[in-house]
Amino acid sequence: MFQFKQFSINQDKTAMKIGTDGVLLGAWAPVNHNPFSILDIGTGTGIIAMMLAQRTAAEQIDALEIDEDAYEQAVDNFENSPWSGRLFCFHAELDEFIEEPEDEYDLIVSNPPFYSEDFKPENEQRDLARFQDAMPFEDLVEASDLLLSENGVFAVIIPYKEEAKLIALAEDFDLFPIKITRVKGTTTTEIKRSLLAFSRHEIVDIPTDELVIETERHVYTPEYISLTKDFYLKM
Repeated sequence: MFQFKQFSINQDKTAMKIGTDGVLLGAWAPVNHNPFSILDIGTGTGIIAMMLAQRTAAEQIDALEIDEDAYEQAVDNFENSPWSGRLFCFHAELDEFIEEPEDEYDLIVSNPPFYSEDFKPENEQRDLARFQDAMPFEDLVEASDLLLSENGVFAVIIPYKEEAKLIALAEDFDLFPIKITRVKGTTTTEIKRSLLAFSRHEIVDIPTDELVIETERHVYTPEYISLTKDFYLKM
């Protein structure tokens, strides 16, 4: 069990365990537009949905998970959380979910599969969680365009090397970046991740910054502490 300040996560059934990417997105995703409804695509353990339940007063927080074990784990985690009445998980593929959309969402988040290299380990569950062909960026952007409310926000975390590709894809669906944060492990390492937020409304000056996680091993920067202190026990 992984214990946060206001909730706990069981992750024994899931191939992909809690990692920095999910925590970053859950803490960073813009909520200043006071979303009423939220969708977490590929929820895994449910961590991002639960972080957003803590951060917002959203009355409807839906999550989508294709893997049966992860789905069952997310349901259990939701039911054991302080926000069980606001959290619901669907066991379905993304293309099934968007066939007959019943709702629009004010915030859509996803920590999507990201390894697009040819080599794949021999673990089907882990493959599903980690490899982009399980949920291509094209499908993710198309679904977000279909499900996003007029003033909604779509937020993701992806490898930095995929940033330009995703921005170009989003623009094809008239979704435009409104906030970008590039993430480095330390000051001396290369940029590893991009946190991107999109909306239907194009802006000229996109707020763009850089987040460094550590100054040395287990010594976290003030910026990372500020972002995650409401969640991690020792921050």
